[in-house]
Amino acid sequence: MPYASRILNHSKKFRYAQNVLRNDRAIVIRWFTSNARPSFYKIDEVSRSRQLGLGPGDKCGISKLSSEGCFSTTSQAVNPTKEIAMKMRKGNTLCARKMHASTIGIEFNSRQRSSARNFSTDSGLPPHQEIGMPSLSPTMTEGNIARWLKKEGDKVSTGEVLCEVETDKATVEMECMEEGYLAKILRGDGSSGIKVGEIIAITVEEEEDVSKFKDYKPSTSDAAAAPKSESAPTPKKETAEVPAASPEPEVSKPGTPSAGDRIFASPLAKKLAEDRNVSLSNIKGTGPDGRIVKADIEDHLASHGKGVSEDPKVGKPTSGALDYTDIPHTQIRKITASRLLQSKQSIPHYYLTVDTCVDKLLELRSHLNSLQEASGGKRISVNDLVIKAAALALRKVPQCNSSWTNDYIRQYHNVNINVAVQTDNGLYVPVIRDADQKGLSKISDEVKHLAQKAKENSLKPADYEGGTFTVSNLGGPFGIKQFCAIINPPQSGILAVGSAEKRVVPGTGPDQYKFASFMAVTLSCDHRVIDGVIGAEWLKAFKGYIENPESMLL
Repeated sequence: MPYASRILNHSKKFRYAQNVLRNDRAIVIRWFTSNARPSFYKIDEVSRSRQLGLGPGDKCGISKLSSEGCFSTTSQAVNPTKEIAMKMRKGNTLCARKMHASTIGIEFNSRQRSSARNFSTDSGLPPHQEIGMPSLSPTMTEGNIARWLKKEGDKVSTGEVLCEVETDKATVEMECMEEGYLAKILRGDGSSGIKVGEIIAITVEEEEDVSKFKDYKPSTSDAAAAPKSESAPTPKKETAEVPAASPEPEVSKPGTPSAGDRIFASPLAKKLAEDRNVSLSNIKGTGPDGRIVKADIEDHLASHGKGVSEDPKVGKPTSGALDYTDIPHTQIRKITASRLLQSKQSIPHYYLTVDTCVDKLLELRSHLNSLQEASGGKRISVNDLVIKAAALALRKVPQCNSSWTNDYIRQYHNVNINVAVQTDNGLYVPVIRDADQKGLSKISDEVKHLAQKAKENSLKPADYEGGTFTVSNLGGPFGIKQFCAIINPPQSGILAVGSAEKRVVPGTGPDQYKFASFMAVTLSCDHRVIDGVIGAEWLKAFKGYIENPESMLL
């Protein structure tokens, strides 16, 4: 009965709640709070106390915060007043700075919360921001620092480039998000294997705070340390015996410095040292902060003899031993390997091959190139014509311009063709967007431009993301007659283009023969999306455009 009477009493107050809410929400909080509250209100009181960091004995509301001069106290419950609500809405920065994050324990608005996270909770450092390794592509899990364009102490502005990051796809410029000063670089030039989110630098708001981060080291979280200790739970007896039994920590291999004696070198210097089998441990760098650059490697080779190895273990192989060189994986090769493995294991591939007569195509190309040369344009390749024909065939058979998901098949309205480009760093697939709507000259210019950027390792995410179909051509450059390509997920098809070869074919009359050029193409299909008949229809449309190239102009 007491609870029923209180509910009835409060229900009367709800009649006017709408008008009160319009005027002042703080009044509503005070209105529905009284000393004679039912027991279930105590749960809310306890939760509020925990949010404010109060202990069980703190019964005077928010008295802990009153010492900072930010909030007033009440003698009953935790009731925010109108004045408090106004201060929180205005984002009282002075009040937020006075109160330490560990003392407050209460959620402010997003602006106050972002400033509070910049305080150090254990070392008393000034406000700062920790910059983590960003995720610059959808498949990126770790990256390398190619070089820093800013040094410690430099002022940075919003939009300025801080450093160049080598992702799994290309080298991307990392821009600064906030204005301030670069106080500390934690991962220098040439740092590799940096996980996404790992701290690489510190920025501060005031220039005089830069010197305070000279010896700064990021704190290691307990969550990161726990798996490491669980993975190697060695007993105390074994850990005591390991140093005495194994003298290996005292002797390190040349060119393999310990974690404390890390060698800083530019990516180009590292690659040159690996190619010439030169150890970096005995080379003194002349670059910034003692960094080893390409000139240092060349000088060392000139003084010690070209191609001479310093590693005593590298030399002529002994009897029965293999002579080999270990080539480290690049980021693009790692991600390409994982994606192709995933594709071959999870996508049900099947292959359709057809021969296309390219006599008319070669004749049209010769005529178009003569026009291009007369106007000062670039030459059109057979691959440009193949890309155009593939794009138009996808427009005619849109089921092949799709991808598989667990809930539906996504059919794309844009025809974006990825073109496979092989470089020294690995395989890249830059994209030609809306290829079905572009002329051959435009496609030719974009392919050449993107291929050059791929070879220079300067592709941006926008240059290779968003493709709906892929073309891989090994025929023209390498003379491969026919091959089967692996689908580039999440796409459902890839076209493998072979070389054109002359064959003898029957003529119009008896005992008459003629020569014709044929090019074999193989379509790899995801059977979950493209049925056999649909794949055959696409190849029929593609063959029609190749053998009658004038139809591509219609």
